[in-house]
Amino acid sequence: MISPVLIVAVVLVLYLISSIHILKEYQRGVIFRLGKLLAVPKGPGLILVFRPIDTMVTVSLRTSVHDVPPQDIITRDNVSVKVNAVVYFRVVDPRRAIVEVENYMYATSQLAQTTLRSVLGQAELDDLLASRERLNQELQQILDTQTDPWGIKVSAVEVKHVDLPQDMQRAMARQAEAEREKRAKVIHAEGELIASEKLSQAAAVIGTQPGAMTLRYLQTLNEIAAEQNSTIVFPLPIDLFDALKNRRG
Repeated sequence: MISPVLIVAVVLVLYLISSIHILKEYQRGVIFRLGKLLAVPKGPGLILVFRPIDTMVTVSLRTSVHDVPPQDIITRDNVSVKVNAVVYFRVVDPRRAIVEVENYMYATSQLAQTTLRSVLGQAELDDLLASRERLNQELQQILDTQTDPWGIKVSAVEVKHVDLPQDMQRAMARQAEAEREKRAKVIHAEGELIASEKLSQAAAVIGTQPGAMTLRYLQTLNEIAAEQNSTIVFPLPIDLFDALKNRRG
């Protein structure tokens, strides 16, 4: 016959074994003892949870990455776009993450979606495309402030993709093309201005030296003969031009 003491000892041993829990380095155990929250979370390492007196909720302290689904947003200048983002956050206070909010993962996700629509809806399309870093910082600060009572730290928010309508993409392409044509015309006009100034300076120098015109004339004939061999050139003496010029004078 088995001794009652042995039975009790075996039951106690099995109970102690079932009470043993091992938490990893990035995990903490929030303990409720008779429904009351203990002051300090347990872990990492070996801990004892005496059920049913104690109830443990395991919380991960690692950074979580949440992908915010695409949100329909109307910008400040009345352009409809789809924007999605990614949020990086982690639990810094396991006790508040369990007690202050029912499901901190779901709550942070919903808060990120509403904040994304609210902040980006106040920005213009050009700011949404060009000033994305500033908008990311603004989103991060707002989310971090609102999730702080839950023991959540939002480390970064990144707007990943902005989906523009097709007609808006075509309009922006036409705008970019017109801008490039404008820059090309301005550059061409500046080149013409510089060329005219240089030609004016060259004419002033050549005018002071009578032999410079003859040298330039011969150089031009040499270039024509080198580039187009089939061209027939009838050279005229420069003195003839001088005689006609003097006669007109």
